[in-house]
Amino acid sequence: MRLIVLGAVVALVVVPAPVAQAEVPPIEWTACGPEHPGFECATVTVPLDHDHPRGAATTVALTRKPATDKARRIGSLLFNPGGPGASGIEYTWAWGAKMSAGTEGRFDIVGFDPRGIGRSNPLRCFANEQERAEFLAAGPIFPYAPQQERPFFDRYRSLASRCDQPIARHMSTADVARDMDLLRRALGDRKITYFGTSYGSYLGTTYANMFPGNIRALAIDGVLNPELWSSGRQIESDRVAAREVLDEFFRLCDEAACAFGPDSKRRWEALLASVRVKPIQLGGEVWTYDRVIERALFAGYASEAWTDIAATLDQLSDASAGVSAAAAVYDNFFDANLGNMCADIEFPRTFGAYRAVSRYAAAGSEFGPYWWWSTSACADWPVNSDRYTGPWRAATSAPVLVVGNHFDGSTDFRGAQAVARQLPNSRLLAYAGWGHIAYRRSQCAIDHIHAYLLNGTLPAPGTVCPANPNPFLDPAHQLGDQDFRRSTGPVAGR
Repeated sequence: MRLIVLGAVVALVVVPAPVAQAEVPPIEWTACGPEHPGFECATVTVPLDHDHPRGAATTVALTRKPATDKARRIGSLLFNPGGPGASGIEYTWAWGAKMSAGTEGRFDIVGFDPRGIGRSNPLRCFANEQERAEFLAAGPIFPYAPQQERPFFDRYRSLASRCDQPIARHMSTADVARDMDLLRRALGDRKITYFGTSYGSYLGTTYANMFPGNIRALAIDGVLNPELWSSGRQIESDRVAAREVLDEFFRLCDEAACAFGPDSKRRWEALLASVRVKPIQLGGEVWTYDRVIERALFAGYASEAWTDIAATLDQLSDASAGVSAAAAVYDNFFDANLGNMCADIEFPRTFGAYRAVSRYAAAGSEFGPYWWWSTSACADWPVNSDRYTGPWRAATSAPVLVVGNHFDGSTDFRGAQAVARQLPNSRLLAYAGWGHIAYRRSQCAIDHIHAYLLNGTLPAPGTVCPANPNPFLDPAHQLGDQDFRRSTGPVAGR
């Protein structure tokens, strides 16, 4: 059945031909401003199409926190936080001091907004934030009733024409990897030192396979299986991963007697049955089935938020049972997320195929359709001819550190295990706890990542960092991430 349903999704392996090398762009650093002390900013010009390095150009925006130990400076540490669509500049401003301190001040910590994102000639599918909000409000977050499916599919597939701009035709991960190698040269590094989280793991894996001889150190955390992602089969993971984390949420909630317990799993199933029939009014807000699913999905990202999530679900459960209880700045995360994903992946083209895969997704868990239906924006979107879809088994010039959490609702542990098998020169580090990205919540993992980036020291084979205490019993012990980005639409960030 899986072969039948997913047959329309599987893409052919496309190995791009070698391209001419672009000229190294000059970088002129200036202070980012008083609101970001200690950081410098710059913009560089890169080819829009690396097949034509002397043709049209686009821009990539950068920031850096210069090395503080200049006498022992190693080079630059490039960082990508994921998305696709998240700003590497914003996250570097948030995490740069932590990375610099953890690596003894011996790197310039460099973040960049990949092409089409944030400050880098961004893809904008709407005139303003209000217009995008109206588009999203015109339907559910994802279709959860049969009569919603066709209107949702037609509305989302219309985004291909709405977003048809030159940058949208050159936003594949392979394009970003080529930009990254150009940045490596512009920064003066013979080989790259890179740290990527979530979707940034896919960028790192792509770079490692396209430029295997250019690796000094490459660490990826919250890892996507590139064989699933590039072929459009990520739903095989998404349909089960979030529910695996939610089952842990229920187990630990009941163990700690949290607000949603006791018997939290039974209360969850009763809540879903109720809200599917009738929306819930709570605190002046209307909670529909799709909104409740989205709220619970957040448990797969941030274990430090579990107490708050449980409180919300408790209030919604009581309400369902009849118990009382200015102009926006344009953020192109939603647009860029689709721009990159649709450039990379050959998704189905017909409504019938989408509906068939949706049934497969729903059979995995209640979260499957949430992840699947937003990709219908790609139904009429042309893939980038320069995308990279494998092979994924290159022998890199230095070992790759692969980090995965046992319970991660967005990039499940199986993705890290797969990449560790695929890359022959790699080492797997596990965190036995809950949440998205070990670097956000495990001091053990943080220390191993810093030691590896600094001097190439790998954890011993089979190393597993212990889980933090039960988040319901000791929420203060969770490191968390105050800069974690929530979705700006029905596509949650990776």
